[in-house]
Amino acid sequence: AEFISIQAFPALLDLPQDVEVSAVSCGSRHTAVVTRGGELYTWGWGKYGQLGHRDNSSSDQARRVEHLVAEGLRAEEVVCGPWTTYVRVLE
Repeated sequence: AEFISIQAFPALLDLPQDVEVSAVSCGSRHTAVVTRGGELYTWGWGKYGQLGHRDNSSSDQARRVEHLVAEGLRAEEVVCGPWTTYVRVLE
């Protein structure tokens, strides 16, 4: 079974050094951020695919959603629900 840590206190994000966050949203057990460059990073519990990595894996580390990059889509806003993630994108 996968273990995902739950922290009740602030923690530093491990994102690439040149990334600036412009938006953040938290679901019940996952988090997503949009960068000023239009990338989406997600982490946490992914049982229902809410992390957007085309699988149901969970991750304690922020991972870029590669599907948006591959499709040439720029993330503008993100809203997380309990087990969902909604992203407004521009082509």
